[in-house]
Amino acid sequence: MTDVGSLLDVAGPESLEIHARALAIGAHLATTVVVIGYPAEVTPGWLAPLLNFPGHLDIALHIEPVPNSVAAAGLKKQRARLESGRRAGFTKGHLDDPEVEAAAADAAELAYRIARGEGKLFHVALYLTVHAPDEETLADQAAAVRAIAESLLMTVAPTTYRALPGWLATLPLGIDTLKIRRTFDTAALAACFPFTSPDLPLPTGAEGGDPGVLYGLNVVSSAPVLWDRFAQDNYNSITLARSGAGKSYLTKLELLRLLFTGVTASVIDPEDEYVRLAETVGGHVVALGADGVRLNPFDLPTSAPDGEDVLTRRVLFLHTFLAALLGSDLSAAEKAVLDKAILVAYTSAGITPDPRTWQRTPPTLADLATLLAEDGTDTATALADRLVPYTTGSHAQLFNGPSTVSATGHLLVFALRRLPDEAKTPAMLLALDAIWRQATARPDAGRHLVVVDEAWLLMRDGAGARFLFRMAKAARKYWTGLAVVTQDADDVLASPLGRAIVSNAATQILLRQAPQAIEVISENFHLCHGEREFLLSASRGEALLLTGDRRHKVALTSVAAPGEHNVITTDPGELAAQNRDDAPQPDSRFNDELPGDEDGEWAP
Repeated sequence: MTDVGSLLDVAGPESLEIHARALAIGAHLATTVVVIGYPAEVTPGWLAPLLNFPGHLDIALHIEPVPNSVAAAGLKKQRARLESGRRAGFTKGHLDDPEVEAAAADAAELAYRIARGEGKLFHVALYLTVHAPDEETLADQAAAVRAIAESLLMTVAPTTYRALPGWLATLPLGIDTLKIRRTFDTAALAACFPFTSPDLPLPTGAEGGDPGVLYGLNVVSSAPVLWDRFAQDNYNSITLARSGAGKSYLTKLELLRLLFTGVTASVIDPEDEYVRLAETVGGHVVALGADGVRLNPFDLPTSAPDGEDVLTRRVLFLHTFLAALLGSDLSAAEKAVLDKAILVAYTSAGITPDPRTWQRTPPTLADLATLLAEDGTDTATALADRLVPYTTGSHAQLFNGPSTVSATGHLLVFALRRLPDEAKTPAMLLALDAIWRQATARPDAGRHLVVVDEAWLLMRDGAGARFLFRMAKAARKYWTGLAVVTQDADDVLASPLGRAIVSNAATQILLRQAPQAIEVISENFHLCHGEREFLLSASRGEALLLTGDRRHKVALTSVAAPGEHNVITTDPGELAAQNRDDAPQPDSRFNDELPGDEDGEWAP
């Protein structure tokens, strides 16, 4: 049986030397400071700067409940003392003392809360013990702790000639050897508990693993930030940033790491930023606008769920596509004429509501224009004239004719850089439709991510915004996430459809914002002052990750391995350097050196 002396020999320090304000505990030194003054108001997590102190700091919080009867009696005496002081001042004609008035009001409010059972009083003591290997380091660390405490509006004092009781008070023994205490109520005491953390909780999969991907490092703690969009309420995300802040870089980094976990993906790429990534991982690139590359908007899905009227849904999509193609919403008369002409075009091609006819060759945009011209009405003729550039004019090769590419692959990228700006919005809509048909008709259900970069091109068009909104609402049913990436916050947040897309995104990523847009961003994402200032001054690659329910927030900086960086970077200087490195070097066999001239001089 072990006696107390033997236990102390094992657990206690090898030596203890007591000085006026410090202790020599074995081979290191320690000093204790006591908190004797507290700020008037605190918020949850207000002790976090001390809890995150980078040195060796022990923090002890001693709590002793005060019985309600004792608390009520003490508050009664305090209120009487304050009230007598106020009345004495009134009798002498003195002005009100704001501090006395505030103290009297606080004491009265606290007394009423205790009387109603809405709170309790506690005796609280807070002690801080700093450890260091030598005197100089101890002085520096103690000064740093005092500076942090004073920045929190706390008053601290050293334990002069009480160094040993101060150290014992911070040991995990639950013994308050100093008893330098203040009285707290329940709300103030609750704010002292270290229940806050700058880090996100680690995602946990069904098997107990961590399926999230690395987004970057925490700006505050440098801890890795792991996040799994497919473990949230929905799988959508919204990424907003000013140009050059690193939004596409972060999106490509997440996409590349998701591909490693077996996720399939489709990308709308207006600026060909994802082409090198697709080529590196063996993806499929559809370069709309290139010679011979075309998608027919009249194509029907190759497969459909039982009972679904594919033809009707396709006709409705064609209304949306043609509105985007023509650049304006269609009137009721135009919709009626178009609806009739589209149905006739399908019927002329032998396609009817009978599913057995859906595999036949679909009509083209030229067939629709011909039927509109044959209709003879003013509305139909006007529509046919507006379609001329896309049937026989300068843009005829883009949308008129049978499809020449298939929208399949584990990574499918629609590269739109070759398209003229006037055709990018309908092309994005057509590419999104092809992606959506692939996502809803996958034979092997799995996680799928749809990335829409530069989404402002779609959001500025009413038909495109509505299609994107419907996709955001329905994507979760097909284990699909929609990642909306844009640099223009107004196009997203200024319209009800844009705000609905944001509210349906469980993952929200904000990078550096322009001062002109920060007010709208702050209002819609409910940012505090510190978060707002972070977004105004963030460096390239620094981001604020929010969850849709606002339960978690973290500031991070994206990090990539050299191999990942080389694949996803779009910096012109780095790309030029890579191209120079990849260029073939001159063959040394064909140099200009003459035979025998090894030293640079001619040898006869």
